[in-house]
Amino acid sequence: MSDRPAPVVIDDLEEPRFSDDVRAVLAMMADAGAGLELAPEPLMEAARAQTGLDDFGATDFVARLEVLCRALTTEAGLSPAGVMAQHALLTGLLRNRLLIEDRIKRDPSILDEKIEAPIIICGLPRTGTTHLHNLMSADPALRCLPYWESLEPLLAESERPGPGQPDPRRARTEQALWMVDHAMPYFKRMHEMTVDHSHEEIQLLAIDFSTMLFETVAPMPTWRDYYLSHDQRSSYAYLLRILKVLQAERGGRRWVLKSPQHLEQFPALAATFPDATFVVTHRDPVSVTTSMVTMLAYSARLSRDRVDALAIGRYWADRLERMLRSCVTDRDVLPAAASIDVRFPEFMADDMAMVDRIYALADQPVTDEAREAMAAFMAEHPRGRHGSVVYEMDRLGLDRDGLRRALAFYSQRFGLDEE
Repeated sequence: MSDRPAPVVIDDLEEPRFSDDVRAVLAMMADAGAGLELAPEPLMEAARAQTGLDDFGATDFVARLEVLCRALTTEAGLSPAGVMAQHALLTGLLRNRLLIEDRIKRDPSILDEKIEAPIIICGLPRTGTTHLHNLMSADPALRCLPYWESLEPLLAESERPGPGQPDPRRARTEQALWMVDHAMPYFKRMHEMTVDHSHEEIQLLAIDFSTMLFETVAPMPTWRDYYLSHDQRSSYAYLLRILKVLQAERGGRRWVLKSPQHLEQFPALAATFPDATFVVTHRDPVSVTTSMVTMLAYSARLSRDRVDALAIGRYWADRLERMLRSCVTDRDVLPAAASIDVRFPEFMADDMAMVDRIYALADQPVTDEAREAMAAFMAEHPRGRHGSVVYEMDRLGLDRDGLRRALAFYSQRFGLDEE
C-alpha cells in the first residue's frame, strides 16, 4: 500500500497529551465525576430514574456489582473523569438490564426463541479474531452484533423511532466514538471501531456484571480473583437470554459471535451453546502480549490522569498467561467434531480458504452472495490502511525471553512459531 501511513511510536503512554477539544470534554467529565459515587444502590437508583422501571430480574448480580465498585474505588486509580465514565458505563448496563427484563415481562414468548448452532470465535486480540469476525459478519446469511447494538441492546418505548426516523442509538454511539478517535488517535491502528462494526458479546456479558471486560479499565486484582473463583455458567445463561431478546427484536439468523473471554471459559461456553461450532485462534503469544498490553496502556488515558504502563504490563502478562493456561487445560472440552484451531500465519496467508474450512465444519453454505459481500468488505477495509504502531516491550516492563519461557507451554501445545 503506497499510501499507507508510516508506523508510529506512541510516546505519551505515561503522560497523555490531548487536543484542546478533548481536554475540554475531560474537564467537564471531571466536574461531573467529582460528585458521583460508585456503589450498587445509587447506580441502580439512577437506572430506575432513567427508565421508569424497577425490575432487574434475578438480583444475584448485586453482590458482583458490589465487589466491582469496591475494586474500581480502591484499586483502579480512577481520575475524576474516569469515575464519571465508569458511572455512565455501569448505569448504562443497569439500564440495559431493566429494559431487557421489561421486554421479556411484556412478551414471555421471547424466551422460546432458539439460538441455533452459532459460530463462536474464541481468541485473544491480535490473533486475527477481528478480521475473521468481520469477514463472516459480512455474510448476509449470518447474524452479528453491531457496535451500536452491543452498547444499547434495546430502546425505551419512549425512544422508539417512527417510520423513516433514525435510531438514536447510532447517534449516541457516533458521539462516543468521537471521543475515542480524538483522545486516542492511534487506536484505530490497533483496533478500528465504527458504529456498525461487528462487536464482541463481552459487552452483553457485562450486563450480568461478571466478565473480564472490567479489568481492561485498570488492573484490579480483587475483581480478577472474584471473577475467576466463580463458575460463569449462570452469566453465560444470561447472555443467551439477551441474544433471544435481540433475535426477537431484529430478526434471527445464525449468529456469529466472538470474545477473548471465551478462551478461559470453554466449559461454560460449551454448556451454554452445545450445538455451536467453535473457532479457536492462535498466534505467537509474546507478540500478542506485547500488542495487547500496548493497546490497554494506551486506552487507560481515558480513566487515569497518569498511566502506569509498567504496572499494566505486569498485570496483563500474568493475566494472559492465566488465560492461555485455561485454554490449554480445557481445549478438549470443546467437541473435536465441531471445533477448529486457526493459526494466525495460515489464516493471513489465505483468509478466504480458512473461511471455507470453517464454513465446511459448521455446515454453513458459502454462497456467491456471501463471497461477494466478503470481497467487498476486504476491498473497503484493506489490512493496515490506518498504519501500524511500533511496539516497545521495555516501556511496558516486558521481557521477551522471560515471556517466551513462561508461555512455551502454549506455543508447544498449538505449534506456534516465534514472530
